[in-house]
Amino acid sequence: MGRAIAIANQKGGVGKTTTSINLSATLAEKGKRVLVIDTDPQGNTTSGFGLNKNQLENTIYELLIGECSVTDALYQNVVDGVDIIPSNVNLAAVEIELIDMEEKEFILKKSIDTIRDNYDFIIIDCPPSLSMLTINAMTTANTVLVPIQCEYYALEGLSQLVHTVNLVKERLNNSLEMEGVIFTMYDSRTNLSMQVVENVKDHISENVYKTIIPRNIRLAEAPSYGLPINLYDTRSAGAEAYRLLADEVIGRKF
Repeated sequence: MGRAIAIANQKGGVGKTTTSINLSATLAEKGKRVLVIDTDPQGNTTSGFGLNKNQLENTIYELLIGECSVTDALYQNVVDGVDIIPSNVNLAAVEIELIDMEEKEFILKKSIDTIRDNYDFIIIDCPPSLSMLTINAMTTANTVLVPIQCEYYALEGLSQLVHTVNLVKERLNNSLEMEGVIFTMYDSRTNLSMQVVENVKDHISENVYKTIIPRNIRLAEAPSYGLPINLYDTRSAGAEAYRLLADEVIGRKF
């Protein structure tokens, strides 16, 4: 059964989408079968895999409101070994559509459970808010991975996210665990990045991944070419970092 990881942080710009794309691609590179689910109305994970998000017949929006099946919403082998359920701006309206639906927190889970056994890993890119979309991601997930940018306000909002994870665990998904924290946009030339890493480690009890994702030009360029970093520049520091993260994720046992 596929291990589902929700990549969440209500702060924007911390590397959720970058991590969703590149962790998925490097897991696939290591022979794992991966499903990516884009639950962010911005659809950046979708376009980061080279899909034109404005020309898709079926997306997660149609899936959540019952207009298509999970197989209809699935785009296979967007890169070798990676399937995706894409997103676009239509998803922004889904909260209103779901208001009167029964068990609206579990709509995504019910769909994904029918195909979960087809995958080793299911990576869910969450929107930068603690919304019904994020709740659906967390009821579907086994674990929550939190990217944290190496900047001054890194810890801001983390306690709120951990509180949300605990609430979901208590009330909706009692098997949900914290996968851990991954540091992103690390600049080894600055004292601040090093201080942030030490500060976060001192203040949280969650698992902190050893791999640290560097601030890397090639990593920033790759999405505009619709490619994950391991295909865009396989020898870059960003590609190597995400390969190391994939090894760590594979090695974790829950």
